[in-house]
Amino acid sequence: MNANAKTAISILVVAALAAGAGFWLGGRGPATATGGQVAAADGKSDQVPTKKVRKLLYYRNPMGLADTSPTPKKDPMGMDYIAVYDGEEDGNAPAAGQVRISIEKVQKLGVKTEAASRRSIAKQVRAAGRIEPDERRTYTISPKFEGYVERLYVNVTGQVVNRGQPLFEMYSPDLVSAQREYAIAAKAAMALKSAGSEAQGGMKSLADSSLARLKNWDISAEQIKALAETGEAKRSLTFLSPVSGIVTEKKAVQGMRFMPGEALYQVTDLSSIWVVADVFEQDIGQVQKGAKVTVTVNAYPEKTFAAIVSYIYPTLKPETRTVQIRAELANPGQLLKPGMYVQVELAATSSGKAITIPNSAVIDSGTRQLVFVQVGEGRFEPRAVKLGGRGDSFVEVLDGVSEGELVVTTANFLIDAESNLTAAIGGFAQAPATAAKVDAGKAPAGSKASHLADGVIDGIDAAGGSMDIQHGPVASVNWPAMTMQFKLANPALATGLRKGATVSFEFVERQQGEWVITAIRPAASSAVTAPAKPVETHRSH
Repeated sequence: MNANAKTAISILVVAALAAGAGFWLGGRGPATATGGQVAAADGKSDQVPTKKVRKLLYYRNPMGLADTSPTPKKDPMGMDYIAVYDGEEDGNAPAAGQVRISIEKVQKLGVKTEAASRRSIAKQVRAAGRIEPDERRTYTISPKFEGYVERLYVNVTGQVVNRGQPLFEMYSPDLVSAQREYAIAAKAAMALKSAGSEAQGGMKSLADSSLARLKNWDISAEQIKALAETGEAKRSLTFLSPVSGIVTEKKAVQGMRFMPGEALYQVTDLSSIWVVADVFEQDIGQVQKGAKVTVTVNAYPEKTFAAIVSYIYPTLKPETRTVQIRAELANPGQLLKPGMYVQVELAATSSGKAITIPNSAVIDSGTRQLVFVQVGEGRFEPRAVKLGGRGDSFVEVLDGVSEGELVVTTANFLIDAESNLTAAIGGFAQAPATAAKVDAGKAPAGSKASHLADGVIDGIDAAGGSMDIQHGPVASVNWPAMTMQFKLANPALATGLRKGATVSFEFVERQQGEWVITAIRPAASSAVTAPAKPVETHRSH
């Protein structure tokens, strides 16, 4: 390609670019009065999309009070009133019973949802308890004969004793006599070995009975053997501990006289102890014998102790509505002392899987339980639910929510407040809006509770808060023209009105047969046609 050809191509490209730029500049001519048409270079018009501007309706009280303002203002606390735009109340209106919140507000509130799903409910049953000694390892030491305490070897409560360790030294006349009787009988039986069998048998029988009496009195085998060998009765004997443990009770005093069966010591083996816990009535069904128990003690916060439920008591304490359970616990080193308070945890799992939702999703009013279900973007439906068992994080839903539905888990109280606020403001703002434009015999579009009518006041009962009105036909309730009595929602509605006045009014059925006027105003004579003669007189519907 030669230089002349290249130059010609460059000139053509520049010309094309210039033409396109001129067309673009021409298309950006001034807008017409409507803002939607522009003039093009070839005389054609083009539609330019415009940004939709929301219509400001009013400003509402930031605290949820039934107070609105057409202009910006502040409440007595200095808070700005909140702007309400067209579409925030009626635009894309949710179905009956639903709550619609803008996406921006949902984000500001921090609304989070979670799907209802099937799972086993895991719950930690917690209870307060105490350490108690094993009753099977507690022993009372009481001599079976009368005597005197001459010397104490164990003289303090809490002292550790071992099996066979001397407890005290005692003197007993009965014990001395029993020793002498056994010694004589045993010596005579030995001497009569060469004699006749009848005499030998009688003496041996006497020796055996004396020996049995000593054994029944808890005289040790070593002491009896020494008596048999020496044949000498000792004035005092040492009483030995029959078990190992800790002296938990001591009544023996040196020099005291004791009677048969009198408790002198109590010795308890604390190598294994009991944990007795009080489980609340609603949780006792989830506790089973043999369940593992985790025990914690304030004295040793860094330690946990493992135990096994060994017994569930058959009775309930009516004062506390609790049932006692008992768990056995090894106590090496005897760290756990009787009387210590402990915290007990038992892992309980429900049988089978059920539809569950987070505990935070439930709003409990005391009389019913409520959840908010997300039915669309920015749309929430309040539902009453029937709940079953509760876990630490989830609760079973028996009725009201299906598996897979999204329930609000955070900010649900704010959504509840927002729905109540919207309803209150809507009811407050509706009366003046409808009173400004009354269409006789027709209710506002979309309203099912309010009805509109014209009529003539036939009587006013200010004290009783009622008014008799001759009204024409009301199509919304299929009424003919008649005279009937209406209640006044507020006695102040009758202010400035008198019998014979022509009025336009709005009314609702507060309860069956009770019709209440919520808004009333004098009507223009040209706009109202009162019934010349009432077709029917009706005092109550």
